[in-house]
Amino acid sequence: MKTQGLNLFIVDDNKLMVTTLKQYLQNRFGLDIRISTFNDGDSCLAKVDKDTNVVILDYFMEGKNGLEVLKSIKVINPKTEVIMLSNNENMALAIETFRAGAIDYVVKGSNSWSKISKLVNHIVTAPIRLMVDEFRISKYMAIFLTTFITMGIVVVIALQFVKR
Repeated sequence: MKTQGLNLFIVDDNKLMVTTLKQYLQNRFGLDIRISTFNDGDSCLAKVDKDTNVVILDYFMEGKNGLEVLKSIKVINPKTEVIMLSNNENMALAIETFRAGAIDYVVKGSNSWSKISKLVNHIVTAPIRLMVDEFRISKYMAIFLTTFITMGIVVVIALQFVKR
C-alpha cells in the first residue's frame, strides 16, 4: 500500500515496543511511510510541525503524560491525528483524551497493533473517501486520480532537479 509520504511519530518510553511497532507498520505500509520514534513527550514535541500527520502516543510516560503531550501537539498542529495508546482501560481517561483531540484510544494488548494499523489505513485513504463521498465519483476513479496527481507532482519535482 502506498502512503504518499505520511509522517508518523511513535512516542512511548518502552523502547522495545517502539521498535517493534515501527517495524510492524513499515512492513504493513511500506517504506514510503516516514516513521520517527521518541521515548518521551518533550523530544516528540520538539519535532512536531505542520507536516506531522499522525502521532501514536503512549499515555503513561516519564515526564509529561500523554494527555499533556496531546494538548501540546494540537496547539502546534491541530490537523495532526493522535492515536492514544495505553495499558489503562479507564473509560474516563479515554474520554478525556477524546476531548483533547485524540481520534482513538487503543488499549495495549493482543489486537492493539491491528487496530492501530486499521486507524492509520483509515487516515491514509481519507483523500479517496473524500472524493467518493463529496464528488460522487467511483472509488476506482478516485484511486486513479490520486495516483495520477501524485505521479504528476513527482515528475514536476524530478524536472526541477534535472534543470539544475
